[in-house]
Amino acid sequence: MLAIRPFRRLWGVTYLCSVGDWLSLLALTGLVRQMTESYQWQNFSLSLVVLTQLLPGILFAPLGGVLADRFDRRKIMVVCDLLRGGLFISIALVGTAWWLFIANFLVGCCAMLWIPAKDSAVPNLLRRPDQVETANQLGLVMTYGISVISGAGLYSIISGIPGYLGLQNSDLEFRIATIAVMVNGALYVTSAIIVATRIPELSGRITAVRQTRENGEAPGFFAMLREGMKYAGRTPLVRGLVIGMIGAFAAAGAVIGTAPSYAESLLGGASTFGLLFVAVFAGLAVGMATAPRMAQRLPYDRLFGVTILVAGLSLLVVALAPHLWVALVAVACVGASAGMAFLTGLTIVGSQVEDAMRGRTVALLQSLLKIVLFAASAAAPLLVSLVQKRTITIFNHPMQVDGTRPVLFGAGVIAALLGLIAYRQMDNRRSEPLLSDLLAALRGRARRTTGGVLIAVEGDTRLDTSVQARRLAEALRETGREVVLASDPDLDEQRLRNLLSTADLAGVRAHALVAAAVRADVVEREVRPALDNGALVVMERYVDSPLAHFSAAGSVEPREVEGLVDWATGRLRPDVTVLLDRTPSQVRASGGTLDTVEHHWRVQKLLTDMASADPERYVVVDADGTEDEVAERVRVAVVPLLARRAGVPVKPVAETS
Repeated sequence: MLAIRPFRRLWGVTYLCSVGDWLSLLALTGLVRQMTESYQWQNFSLSLVVLTQLLPGILFAPLGGVLADRFDRRKIMVVCDLLRGGLFISIALVGTAWWLFIANFLVGCCAMLWIPAKDSAVPNLLRRPDQVETANQLGLVMTYGISVISGAGLYSIISGIPGYLGLQNSDLEFRIATIAVMVNGALYVTSAIIVATRIPELSGRITAVRQTRENGEAPGFFAMLREGMKYAGRTPLVRGLVIGMIGAFAAAGAVIGTAPSYAESLLGGASTFGLLFVAVFAGLAVGMATAPRMAQRLPYDRLFGVTILVAGLSLLVVALAPHLWVALVAVACVGASAGMAFLTGLTIVGSQVEDAMRGRTVALLQSLLKIVLFAASAAAPLLVSLVQKRTITIFNHPMQVDGTRPVLFGAGVIAALLGLIAYRQMDNRRSEPLLSDLLAALRGRARRTTGGVLIAVEGDTRLDTSVQARRLAEALRETGREVVLASDPDLDEQRLRNLLSTADLAGVRAHALVAAAVRADVVEREVRPALDNGALVVMERYVDSPLAHFSAAGSVEPREVEGLVDWATGRLRPDVTVLLDRTPSQVRASGGTLDTVEHHWRVQKLLTDMASADPERYVVVDADGTEDEVAERVRVAVVPLLARRAGVPVKPVAETS
């Protein structure tokens, strides 16, 4: 993923802004304490800082979604970062508490405009839809892992300057707190500069948006807002996603609101609360780490609802836990399920929600997160206060029953019910029952349970891929395995054109449709049956080469072709892709025109970019040289690789001198 340059740079921007977010939480809290002399106001400093950053999410998240879908997302991010940087610097310059809270509120407003623009732009920077989950995983690790440590460490270094100097002066401490706020502003300004100058790809979709506005088809703000709400209501996938998120955030709010009292009900104190805190975040980390592996075994539309349901059921165990260790295990399960559901939900938005609606969908989820979390966190303590404390004995072990138990139990029931509803909304009604699908996932079985291996041979020219696919199949047959060389797609394409009487296809889209139809036919007729029988399947120009050629032509968006290919092949991906890396200048262009040679350069660059973005699946082979030399390089690279793969009993052949 980090080999994709625009995404890598945006990941760095995420680091800067996330460090700024965490540093602002600490720096502003410390600055408030320096600005106010009242002990009561100092105790409320953290709560007031959090509240003034949380409130904009309730008010301005829908606006951010509409702007992200209507205007250039890169410009939105630049403007918001400059405003955030300027506001933080103004806090240090003005030096009053009232302006601190006003500016912090405005910073939160800018964040609610920045987040939908950034999150909805990420999928457009990737090579394939199946990379969205890894991108989200990296983003969450950066936001809630690396950045937290960096922000806290940076604040500790800055705030510790008086101690390093051996000085204890209140005026010096105030100046140090001001410096921390200034550093925070500089981080956002740096982010704005990087986005403006180094990531132009964030504006890649603006051409289509501008054409829509010039044609007079762009609706107004409120019309787009209503359109986004209607889209969420009429689309089962998004509707289920919203319902499930409401259940998850309601349960999270109940846990946050009752956590200290719940620790006391376990007859513990601050240390018990700390252990529960560690357990839930450890579970979150485990859930986010294992979500991609589970997604290989269970479809996203099923995985999301199931994880919400499991989180609700685990919360029921938390409510009934008679002992700390039972509570810790159950809380860790809640965290793991929540982490898996959160990452799966983000992946669904990035990979399955259309780009024109993605910003508003992200904003809707951000609004729900803030509103439901805020309401549940506020309501839970009020409900707890209505129930009197009692001590009961279970298996000779005393357990304190107070309002936290019924509140957590109710939250678990709500989360489980909404998770079940979300599952029913999002499931695509596959013929395989959920229970058998879930058991297969827990046993570690991938969704494709065949023993075969699919090897794709990709390259710029048909001559190279055709010859090397045939030579590779011959070499693999010498190892003793059954090898199927899939039909030549070009011959099938010509046959299909003749059947459809469209031999004089004029447009790239027509060619793309024919190519997709041919590959769908080959996959269903030859590839899948051979894989089911455990054979090695070698196919030339399977997906990547046609995709690169159509994308290089420039008249079709790559994501459109990717979606067409995914549908045609049933998202069947090769286990190994052999990329023939030939110098385009050595390709014989038809007619010898410069345009054709430049097209081959673009195609080869796209293919190498695909390989660098997914190095575990690609084997790049130098294709400059004679046919025999290239065939030997392919054989030496592929045969030992298959021999090392678990479950593929291929013995490498002896190398020729």
